[in-house]
Amino acid sequence: MKNQQQTTTYTICYHCGEEVTDHIHRLDDKDFCCAGCKGVYQILSENNLCNYYAYNHNPGQRFNHDTRLEYLDEPQIINQLIDYTGKESSIITFYIPGIQCSSCIWLLEHLYKINPAIFSSRIDFIRKQVTITFNHTEIPLRKLVETLIQIGYEPLISLQDVVKEHQKALDKGLILKIAVAGFLMGNVMLFSFPEYFGLSGLEKQFQVLFGWLNLAFSIPAAFYCGKDYFISALTSLKHKHVNLDTPLALIIAVLFSRTAFEVIFSTGPGFADTLTGLVFLLLMGKWLKQRTYNHISFDRDYRSYFPIAVTTLINGLEKPVSINDVKIGDRLWIRNGELLPADAILMKGDAWMDMSFVTGESEPVHKVLGEIIYAGGRQTGEAIELEVIKPVSQSYLTGLWNHDHYKNNVQKQNFNDSIAKYFSLAVFTIAFSATAYWLLQHDSHKAWSAFTAVIIVACPCVLALSTPFTLSAILSVFDKKGFYVKNTDAVEQLAKCDAVVFDKTGTLTTTRNAQVYFNGEMDDHEKKIVASLFRNSAHPLSRHILKELKTSDFFQVKNYKEIPGKGLSATVNGLNVYAGSLSSKLKAVGHQPSSGVNVVIDDVYIGNFVIEQEWRPQLNVLIAQLNRSFDVQLLSGDTNKDERHLRTIFPEKNQIRFRQSPHEKLDAISALQDSGRAVMMLGDGLNDAGALKQSDFGIAITDDINNFTPGCDAILKGDSLSLLPNFIGLSKDGIKIIKASFAIATAYNFIGIYYAVQGTLYPLVAAVLMPISTVTIICFTTFATRILARKNKLFT
Repeated sequence: MKNQQQTTTYTICYHCGEEVTDHIHRLDDKDFCCAGCKGVYQILSENNLCNYYAYNHNPGQRFNHDTRLEYLDEPQIINQLIDYTGKESSIITFYIPGIQCSSCIWLLEHLYKINPAIFSSRIDFIRKQVTITFNHTEIPLRKLVETLIQIGYEPLISLQDVVKEHQKALDKGLILKIAVAGFLMGNVMLFSFPEYFGLSGLEKQFQVLFGWLNLAFSIPAAFYCGKDYFISALTSLKHKHVNLDTPLALIIAVLFSRTAFEVIFSTGPGFADTLTGLVFLLLMGKWLKQRTYNHISFDRDYRSYFPIAVTTLINGLEKPVSINDVKIGDRLWIRNGELLPADAILMKGDAWMDMSFVTGESEPVHKVLGEIIYAGGRQTGEAIELEVIKPVSQSYLTGLWNHDHYKNNVQKQNFNDSIAKYFSLAVFTIAFSATAYWLLQHDSHKAWSAFTAVIIVACPCVLALSTPFTLSAILSVFDKKGFYVKNTDAVEQLAKCDAVVFDKTGTLTTTRNAQVYFNGEMDDHEKKIVASLFRNSAHPLSRHILKELKTSDFFQVKNYKEIPGKGLSATVNGLNVYAGSLSSKLKAVGHQPSSGVNVVIDDVYIGNFVIEQEWRPQLNVLIAQLNRSFDVQLLSGDTNKDERHLRTIFPEKNQIRFRQSPHEKLDAISALQDSGRAVMMLGDGLNDAGALKQSDFGIAITDDINNFTPGCDAILKGDSLSLLPNFIGLSKDGIKIIKASFAIATAYNFIGIYYAVQGTLYPLVAAVLMPISTVTIICFTTFATRILARKNKLFT
């Protein structure tokens, strides 16, 4: 019989891409390896989500039938895992190791189509985590996890902070690839020694053997170690744009193709040494960039913290402590307008929590005694007492601070993204032009060297490093001086501001010291009533008055109301008590309103508190420095009793307005913006939340009270207010550093391209120069930031 050629045909799963070895499951003329993959496809098909397969071929993961989830029915475990839960909605964050590509992001962001009880899902691709908001009455946590598992994205669930743990861990996959690439490069260099020293002619058979060995080592170098570059490039091309990895993927492919051609057809030794060396150095550069950037992020996340203090109750006495010192079991006293920094159980008081910081819904939610209140809620009524059940999570609060609900709708153009496309196109044009020139000169060796060297040496990734490294270094300097900016984008916005608007109380004045005088008469019983009212307010004037009353015994307060910029009212021990500056209220009792804080008990005018606040030090110097470059204004909700003193600080050209309501402050900011100004607003975060959010850069000033507002872009310790011009100066210098680093990177590229197009720059040398340029930019931005921080007197 004649020998017959056998052809083996493999069937792969349409969903996960694995080989179908047993029974084939079919649906819609598509093959699946198991019922699980078929089920996932059916779910996607029924919900019109088959575009999932358009972004990448076989992007799914094989369904795991063995996952046991009974523990997710336990209320105690659910409470430990959940970030927030309301009457109907809950929020949870999962770490999902299976998030790998654009298809994963697309599918996970469309979970609401699979189950309408899932309201939204937000992906953090870098951290491989998804934050899901869902209706827990319609889809319990266990069913939610089962849904994720069914579509191939099983979350890694641990009662520890798995996200934080994985942030600390190095990318083991990248380390493994670097190790493999280093091993391959070393062996290829060893087998290439005969070529380097011209010894290959002595033993022809060894030359052929070494060539085939080098080709064998090139295969894992290109298709395992360099796989991520191909995936990234193909994904970007599918979306019709060119990213930073596209030229690198091209050169790896060309190097491998040329090596395979020369070895197979015995026309030369190939470029296995250049290929393996290039991949190894690229991965080392990637590791260096990742490690350095993660170090900066780690430094910021765990060294700095929100400089807000929360009031704890120790044996019934109030004591302010930093939130990073709050422990499980501590009793917290949260006043009206204050933020709850940790999950806690309501022990005393009537809680009406504004959860818009967490959910985006501004309608206050009523909580009853014994109910859990989640971190991020803001009390809108009387002061309440709570017991902490979870430690403060800085990363959670930072995530809320950067939440979409509190981002201004400003389109910010990312210079790095825009330059990458044009730079890559320019590099391709130069590379192909140089190749064409040398081919016309009949010098194929130089044509090849020019093409590879240009693409390698002109990699635009160096340009992309300057902005994040510079601004992250600036954030680190700011943190050390008590100026906490939410992210790097905000630093750029700070540098663009040309108008500064101040609030007065709690901003230009300190909340720590003041002289308080009472015009009128109060007995001990009335003092206790008035103190009970002021104890519920976080406003600086209320804190000063409470301190002056020197009372540690208080009545229960009911029907507490605080109108920003107006006053306080409540029922205390059966009496209606009011304190503030509402003219209509005072006229009703037959008294003309006086400056300061007026007190009325059951329609009887008791008197008024006059507060001589302590001005922050060096205000004259601060305003004089700002007046050189900024339009400086003051918007105060207080009366004009301090106008004479303020005119010694603010020159006549500066606009000063008194009796401004929160709405009028917001309108004033909008008017400045309409005139083309980029406005920086500084307030205490209590009555100025709207104005802070509306401004281009809002700064909440804090001393020792919990007045952090989610709408602000930065938090500034009161003691550091005098350094404001220094902070602005460093932000502007940071933009100069970015431009200088762009210039350095561009100059490096021009010099490299000059030699590369001549065919005199060996590709491996270009590959060595690329990580060196990365280190150069990192060092330059780090040292330049330190030098300019010293110039701005922010670094010691």
